[in-house]
Amino acid sequence: MLKRALLILPLLAACAAPPGPSLRDAAAPISSNAAFDAGRFADVWHVVATYGSEARCGPLAETWVVTGPRRYQVTGTGCGPNGARAFATEARVTGPGRIARTGLAGPEEFWVLWVDADYRIAVIGTPSGRFARVLSRSPGARGDLMQAARDVLRFNGYDPAGLIPI
Repeated sequence: MLKRALLILPLLAACAAPPGPSLRDAAAPISSNAAFDAGRFADVWHVVATYGSEARCGPLAETWVVTGPRRYQVTGTGCGPNGARAFATEARVTGPGRIARTGLAGPEEFWVLWVDADYRIAVIGTPSGRFARVLSRSPGARGDLMQAARDVLRFNGYDPAGLIPI
């Protein structure tokens, strides 16, 4: 029994969230958008608010182009260790409101927590709490939509007080 436990322990450790502080309360429920429409998500998204050091890079944007069923080509700017830098990657929808891609920090899977009915603003984050962002079709988001985004973050266990506008 002890041998079996010692064999399973490294496997469980490999499944754990990546190291680093979590931005969300792990006890809070989190859900992705079950009504997510991959086709409507395509086009330009501006990062209008985020957590942590990503905000230091200034304006960031991504262009999502549909390349096949549940697949995108994504280009844009992200925050690297030395400031904003360009990137290009493929992304795929892995479930309702769940997207996997390779970002500047390596492979990442994030969940679309909420998108307004007109796909003007979206909230994305990870169950691990590694990151969360508010995306908008325009570089500035309306106040009522930003308040709704904060409410979604709070509902999903993130502290909206730490959200930094870009």
